Amino acid sequence: MTSPCCGFLAQYTHHHLVAFLLTFFSYVLLHASRKTFSNVKVSISAQWTPSVQNASLPAFSPRKTWEDNKLFADSDEATLFLGALDTIFLFSYAVGLYVSGVIGDRMNLRYVLTFGLCGSAIVEFVFGTLTEWLQFYNIYLYCSLWVLNGLMQSAVWPCVVAVMGNWFGKSGRGFVFGLWSACASVGNILGAFLASSVLKYGYEYAFLVTSVVQFAGGVVVFFGLLTSPKEVGLCLENETGLSPVETDTDSHRPLMSDEEEEDEEGSEEACDGGYYSIQQGSVEPEETPKAIGFCQAFSLPGVLPYSLAYACLKLVNYSFFFWLPFYLSRNFGWKEAEADRLSVWYDVGGIIGGTIQGLISDCMGKRAPVLFVSLLLAMCSLVGYSHSPADQVVNAALLAATGFFIGGPSNMISSAISADLGRQEALRGSREALATVTGIVDGTGSIGAAAGQYLVSLIESKLGWMCVFYFFIVMTGGSILFISPLIITEIRSMWMDRQARRRQL
Repeated sequence: MTSPCCGFLAQYTHHHLVAFLLTFFSYVLLHASRKTFSNVKVSISAQWTPSVQNASLPAFSPRKTWEDNKLFADSDEATLFLGALDTIFLFSYAVGLYVSGVIGDRMNLRYVLTFGLCGSAIVEFVFGTLTEWLQFYNIYLYCSLWVLNGLMQSAVWPCVVAVMGNWFGKSGRGFVFGLWSACASVGNILGAFLASSVLKYGYEYAFLVTSVVQFAGGVVVFFGLLTSPKEVGLCLENETGLSPVETDTDSHRPLMSDEEEEDEEGSEEACDGGYYSIQQGSVEPEETPKAIGFCQAFSLPGVLPYSLAYACLKLVNYSFFFWLPFYLSRNFGWKEAEADRLSVWYDVGGIIGGTIQGLISDCMGKRAPVLFVSLLLAMCSLVGYSHSPADQVVNAALLAATGFFIGGPSNMISSAISADLGRQEALRGSREALATVTGIVDGTGSIGAAAGQYLVSLIESKLGWMCVFYFFIVMTGGSILFISPLIITEIRSMWMDRQARRRQL
């Protein structure tokens, strides 16, 4: 008899593995280049401010001597501008996600994904490397480039989630997407090690290495990625019986259902349980599904509450992403390279958390209760980490725990839950909603994260890091508040299912 594990794996082909790896490493490379900016903030701040203050050494008068080549008078001004750049990037990224999600459902996902990867690599090279080589420092240029970078990078996430949604059905989606969503954390780890390994030569070389690798990855994706099983003659899983969009019919039902769906009458072939088979030549090709509109996607059940919850959660997650190395270096006095390496423990916790929590949600058949428990524990872990001593081992352990309970839910919402939302029963006729829904969820999350980054720099400069952690705790509580109706619905559904089983016994 075939074991359950073998049965689970038997539904996948080598095409699934290739799609998994190419989409995974696409976002790994994107996040590695994105992480570079947060890892070199101390070096950039030092480069943008005078090394010797004019007031302390009058021999260096007049002030114009260093103002010609320096952007800011002190590190505090540079820090605020770095926070503003994070905000600019995330706002443009959020706007781009709303647009690129719609584009991804209407164009070839491979073209859009390649354009985002290669275009972003070029912009990052100009921002971090070319400007330093030319000794050209200009605030308006940096802002313009970071707006463009946000728009370019926004094309990637909706596309990779849509490709994964095309290849992997509901069967085991929580585990598969939980494992796959580690791509962001793996990218953070890769970016941290790449940046720390070349930082001694100058921060411009950190941008150079990651942008070149990212551009090369975009070329590989262009020539190697298959965006759908249809491209190799594999039939798609019959996940839902679909007709025109209906946003109210199933709004009271959980996104994940344990009920098996009946095959449509007259269908010539079905793929039960997520298995794929080669289509016969006599079967006429199905009509290409039409993509739904942006407003229709926004009104789908669960999209709005999860989007708002993700806005709060992504604010916290990206604050760690952008500011953790800076915080470790400034607060504990550790060297920048040491802080970069220590920060990867947050991502390690996120990788483990996303995978384990996704697997648990698959076993339960529900996502919201798993998120609820994890977010409650995340608030406790934030309190613990805010009181971390200046010991690298203890700090790393607390970081891993914090990443487990914050990064795990963040990965679930942005990947598995977005796929659930984009393929739910309320669609009834269009399968082309996944990229649009993913763009909406991640775009709303990025708006929250964008607003938060400037607030983090402002709160830190006025009140200190302890108040920043209090702010994170409040935002995590906000995530719970927004999904509380879904939590109640799914817990009630679990209770009713348990009562029904008891009556049957």
